[in-house]
Amino acid sequence: MPDPNHNPVTIGIDVAKATLDVAIGQKVPTLSIANDVKGLEILLAKLTQHQVALIVLEATGGLEMAAACMLQAAGYAVAVINPRQARDFARAMGQLAKTDRIDARILAQLGEVIERHPEREKFVKPLPTAEQQALAALVSRRRQLITMLGAERNRLALAHAQTRRSVETIIETLTDELRCVDDDMSGHVRTHFSDLSALLSSAKGVGSATVATLIAEVPELGQLSRREISALIGVAPVNRDSGTMRGKRTIFGGRGSVRRVLYMAALVATRFNPVIKSFYNRLVAVGKPKKVALVACMRKLLTILNAMVKVGKPWNVSLHEPDLKNP
Repeated sequence: MPDPNHNPVTIGIDVAKATLDVAIGQKVPTLSIANDVKGLEILLAKLTQHQVALIVLEATGGLEMAAACMLQAAGYAVAVINPRQARDFARAMGQLAKTDRIDARILAQLGEVIERHPEREKFVKPLPTAEQQALAALVSRRRQLITMLGAERNRLALAHAQTRRSVETIIETLTDELRCVDDDMSGHVRTHFSDLSALLSSAKGVGSATVATLIAEVPELGQLSRREISALIGVAPVNRDSGTMRGKRTIFGGRGSVRRVLYMAALVATRFNPVIKSFYNRLVAVGKPKKVALVACMRKLLTILNAMVKVGKPWNVSLHEPDLKNP
């Protein structure tokens, strides 16, 4: 049991493939344990001796997910942050050296700041379920196959006659594998997310790849406001003003992989979805560059999908009649 005489502490965990370096507050020596089930059980036992306010980990290409999910399941508040944010915080604190133990200590310090932040809940978000993690793995593999397929098709255009057959064989193999992953992904969505999939698919322009990506990589969908979800994905314009200077607004940060599928969905929607098409045409008519108009369509489509999930109702064109009457 935690000692009631101890103040709440924040925990920083630097994640590596084989180890976890754990900083329990600023006074306790940093602990190094194995990044496996046994190591996590040791960590949970250690944490019961403290009043834990918040646990902070860096996103480390998925290596952090087992620890983050187990800690959240044990009832702890967990924040998984972008490594760039942690490094910027370290520099701001004057910490230029970088080791696993130092990084863990910096994350614990960052946790203290987040814990006092008025919008703390923006950092402490629900982690993906096991089903969402499995779907995310399929979505990621599909993305990798598409990248490899594009590279081989580019090589084919310049391939020497001696190597052309080899490139064609790889293209055929990758195409078959992509088809298998698509089938697995569709089957997983039907089995575990059929209702949510039907809801999202009711919007014209939103295809199976977009649906799978949103379910897998945006577990916050339907839980945030339209401004919050736009900022999370990175489709909200960011101000760049200083003094009398007014900089050009641009989108920045967010989840690039989600933005890419939203781009394609919005592109299709500008042709076949009457609401998005009307919105796009109206922006272009008043002089907005087409790329700017398309980003605005991405944002509008995302916020509509977010609202649909929040209320649990499919696409309803009657809710957007003012948009259609003002093309």
